[in-house]
Amino acid sequence: MLKISDDMLDWLSLEWFSLSTLRSFDWVYPLVLYALPVVPLLFLAKGLLRLKSRNKIDMAMFSGTVKWQWSSLLRFVPDVIYILFIMLVLVALARPQRINEQIEQTAEGIDIVLVLDVSGSMELQDIKPSRLEAAKETAINFIDGRVADRIGIVVFAGDAYSLVPLTTDYELLRENIRTIEPGMISNDGTAIGSALAVGINRMRDSPAKTKVAILISDGENTAGSLDPTMAARLAFAHQIKVYTIGIGKDGLVPYDVDANGKTLLVETQLDEKSLRNIASTGEGEFFRADTRDALQEVFQSIDKYEKTEVTEKRFRDTYDYYQVYLKWALLLLVCWMLLKNTFITNVLED
Repeated sequence: MLKISDDMLDWLSLEWFSLSTLRSFDWVYPLVLYALPVVPLLFLAKGLLRLKSRNKIDMAMFSGTVKWQWSSLLRFVPDVIYILFIMLVLVALARPQRINEQIEQTAEGIDIVLVLDVSGSMELQDIKPSRLEAAKETAINFIDGRVADRIGIVVFAGDAYSLVPLTTDYELLRENIRTIEPGMISNDGTAIGSALAVGINRMRDSPAKTKVAILISDGENTAGSLDPTMAARLAFAHQIKVYTIGIGKDGLVPYDVDANGKTLLVETQLDEKSLRNIASTGEGEFFRADTRDALQEVFQSIDKYEKTEVTEKRFRDTYDYYQVYLKWALLLLVCWMLLKNTFITNVLED
């Protein structure tokens, strides 16, 4: 591909006619190029008609053979040059260009804190492979769909800890989510109120226009020093919207397999009323996810509700190259005019 140059004589390079250079162009009027093969065919048809209509003179000639001379081909040179001239004009009319397009995306991101329950009950296997593993995978998919948003992670059981502060380093977030395991917090229980408070503390001084906490839990508040409803009111006071997701099924659910291969069951009950109250107070919404697909649909819904608006700006630099082919066409036109006034046109005409 020929590079752009400021050299005044750069147009004389034969590289302009290489296949790679011609393919590199964006053609404004590409249909004009379809006329290129028609030009030599028209001249060929014109020559055949002229040959058939030529008048012949009856006269006596001595018998003999006329030897072919290569110089007889010179009569076709002006026509070939004129054909090339017209073809170059057509190439110029097709208007070859190169477009350098740059896309600049800007977004005013939102702040999101994922508050994830890692208590012992999250090991239950009513959602395969477990409630916690399904929540981790869905959270990673949710992160993959965000643009310019700062996301943080809070984990909780009997106590609550900030695992990752608000960041746009999505790879760091994914890596930390993969490390989350049941039992990583020694004090078992479900400190929902304390977990929300940690998330609120991360976002309360944020300048973001939109701040969201997504709480994922499968139980009722059994630990911590802060009531979940009070935590939801604090979130409302700091303009933080709270979405709650109740994960898991009610009733007998599998949690392990004994030595004989028998599935062990345990009775479980979601405190749906408390989670609904938290979401209502935090001006968010409560979702119930009792299957893996339902959990994914919940995150997709939240993703639509809290979508960051991305503004896209396109910058296009357009470079025209029709002048190159016009210059070549003019050069050939001059050559054709010079040849028309020389002996070549009439060489061996008869």
